[in-house]
Amino acid sequence: MSEPDRRERGAGMSRGSRRRAVWIALPVATAVALLVLVLATRDSAFERKASSPILGALAPPVAGATITGEPFDLDDWRGRWVIVNFFQSTCVPCIVEHPELVAFDERHNAAGDARIVSVVFDDTVENVREFFAVHGGDWPVLATGAREAAVAYGVTGVPESYLVAPSGVVVWKQLGGVTADGIDDVIAQLTADP
Repeated sequence: MSEPDRRERGAGMSRGSRRRAVWIALPVATAVALLVLVLATRDSAFERKASSPILGALAPPVAGATITGEPFDLDDWRGRWVIVNFFQSTCVPCIVEHPELVAFDERHNAAGDARIVSVVFDDTVENVREFFAVHGGDWPVLATGAREAAVAYGVTGVPESYLVAPSGVVVWKQLGGVTADGIDDVIAQLTADP
């Protein structure tokens, strides 16, 4: 080994230091690999369902004025399935799920068997109007009374959706985005159960 190579090697880590570094790095790398494995195999936000104290109870009030100024009261929609969707116009998962809500509404609006009401969560009416103008959707969007509804439903973040049965009972809660097919599957399963 030449003199410059010896000096360069001496300036770096000693053989014992390198071994210690390997023994420290090995468990850290293993822990990181296990964390990646757990995160990669867990349910996605689209599949996460959640528990809630209001499941199985009559739906808390959702009432107030919509972004168009019309009065809205969830109780007026008894006899139909209703998705109560809490959202925000700048929330990326809300933007991603929105076409699914549009598809669900298009499937059910004409028949009148299922409806959607969106509840504005920490957003401005102007932003929400622009959001619906750009992304579509022709269902009531509650602006006033939204904060009270979010508290009553225990909303912790958006998007968050609840399915209210025709009887007025909350039967399902979804954290994260929903899909039109996923909502239809839940309704079909609940309708098929005795």
